[in-house]
Amino acid sequence: MDSVASLPLYLQIAEPLAQCIRQGTLARGDKLPSVRALARQHGVAQTTVVQAFHWLEDARLITARPRSGFYVAARPAQLPEPSTVQPLRRPRALSKDWLGQRVLGRKQPEGMLSFSSGTPGPDLLHTDRVRRAVTRAVQQHRHLLSTYPDASGHEDARRALARYAVGLGCSLDPERIVITGGCMDSVALCLRAVTQPGDVVALESPTHFSFLEVLQALQLKALEIPTHPRHGLSVDALQLALDTQPVKALLLVPTLSNPLGCCMPQAERKRLVQLAAQHGLPVIEDAIYADLAEGDAMRRTLKSYDSSGQVMLCHSFSKTLAPGLRLGWLEAGRWTAQVRHIKEMQAGGQSAVLELALADLITQTGHHAAMRQLRAAIAVRVDQARQVIAGHFPAGTRVSDPPGGLLLWLELPQGVGAVQLHEACLAEQILIPPGRLFGAAGRFPQGVRIGLGGDWTAQHLDALRRVGEMAQQLLRRAATV
Repeated sequence: MDSVASLPLYLQIAEPLAQCIRQGTLARGDKLPSVRALARQHGVAQTTVVQAFHWLEDARLITARPRSGFYVAARPAQLPEPSTVQPLRRPRALSKDWLGQRVLGRKQPEGMLSFSSGTPGPDLLHTDRVRRAVTRAVQQHRHLLSTYPDASGHEDARRALARYAVGLGCSLDPERIVITGGCMDSVALCLRAVTQPGDVVALESPTHFSFLEVLQALQLKALEIPTHPRHGLSVDALQLALDTQPVKALLLVPTLSNPLGCCMPQAERKRLVQLAAQHGLPVIEDAIYADLAEGDAMRRTLKSYDSSGQVMLCHSFSKTLAPGLRLGWLEAGRWTAQVRHIKEMQAGGQSAVLELALADLITQTGHHAAMRQLRAAIAVRVDQARQVIAGHFPAGTRVSDPPGGLLLWLELPQGVGAVQLHEACLAEQILIPPGRLFGAAGRFPQGVRIGLGGDWTAQHLDALRRVGEMAQQLLRRAATV
């Protein structure tokens, strides 16, 4: 991982201040030290401190007051967090209905203001940087366009991924890395390697809609484990599940889970890996959101604690670089040979030229700075959305407060059904995914996932205000019945 000393001077000043603000050490309204004082403290020119303050202003973390100085910016009001969900009493076969594909699985009609995406749009991603990397790869390796690619991926790309994985706390052998067609492709490969139709897979609750789709396609049963809105999957509940149910694998997102945005504490990650080793349990870890987490410590993976090969690490850069590259990767631990065999039989390799373009992108000296800029821009958008929710949604609405990422999980008060609100919003060309998409058997009737990605415009905040107004109307209507 980057150390602070490796950053440009202005970021060596700005990053620690940003961390203090986001953690609450510096509260809203607190005055920052003066430019002159910070310059003297760090032994830099005052212009460097001004540059740091401008970076913090761009991230909406501080504001300037004329003739007074810089102050911590107002943050959205504190909102109650969603409740911890109780688990299902038994594993369930899955049958996801038409609603999921209508909301999340299709391109939306023109004119629809959608809150279905948690993927940054072109306004947040460095598309020109990606274009230049692809162009260089084609120019330098055009001979690869005339040959079939290796099913495991180009060796130079696998070496670059192994270097990148150091930032996730991992020491990986490039020979054991397999490049795939995306993170969900990696997850499906891992599930196929360790399960058979009818097997039980434990996963977070609520969980990613696409996980449920994959389990259904592979004829697997889901056992939902209660998940805290801040601390993630309950290891105690998982222990109980392993003692009482025939669980064959665990599938989870420890960093910025979808849809809650929670992050497991590192002590719990270590404990989970130890539990998996004791039970011989394959753990499929989706780390796709790791680079969007605000703190370096949150990016350390379960895989980094794994000494027995029980953890299968899956990842891609579709949330941070370019969804259109359609590249992911995995390291499957004890099941590397099985996964590689399935990959060879199923699909072969991806484009080696695109793999090398990806390798170029993640090894560039500016990559970490680009990720910091992306996280800062995302934090602004999330804060704005939470401010709208605090001011326009019904009293009693609970909202997650994720330390990164573009997803918010709302729990509406009793009297406002999420599907009912979803239908009312559709009538006004606004799309919000109701909670029933993120669990088995129509669970989470009050839940709503708000995605702040995609083609975001100024109209989206107005639309979010309108969603809150419609929720208020539904609540008043329910009170009169």
